[in-house]
Amino acid sequence: MHIWVDADACPVVIRDIIFRASIRTSVSTTLVANQSIRTPAAKHIRCIQVEQGYDVADNEIVKRVQAGDLVITQDIPLAAEVIELQALALHPRGELYTKETIRQRLNMRDFMDTMRASGVNTGGPPPLSPRDRQSFANELDRILAKNQSKKNEGDNK
Repeated sequence: MHIWVDADACPVVIRDIIFRASIRTSVSTTLVANQSIRTPAAKHIRCIQVEQGYDVADNEIVKRVQAGDLVITQDIPLAAEVIELQALALHPRGELYTKETIRQRLNMRDFMDTMRASGVNTGGPPPLSPRDRQSFANELDRILAKNQSKKNEGDNK
């Protein structure tokens, strides 16, 4: 498993949780952003800086992600693409996207885009709460524990 982070819009507090989990579990983690992102001095954590532009970071993640990897993103279309590639997609608020839920999320996103295009102020998402951070940390830990369990099973064969 490799963790890919859509880092341009990833809250700093969520990146810190990812860094701690990556260091604790030694899971390779790559942040992809169109700006320089500071990362801890750990050999399995790195940042790829891509050019500015619409979906450039998303396209880089899609190009590199493999089945079984984990992508941290708020971007619904990116989540849908990585799920199609048999990778996992996790929202920074702790929601694990699935094939079943991603269609609904895409439909809602498209609906909200239509509303905004017609002049309706839909507002933005609420600030990240302590409960959101805890939910994310718990789901990330669950995914990493499951990955470690699979890895241990493979080592015992």
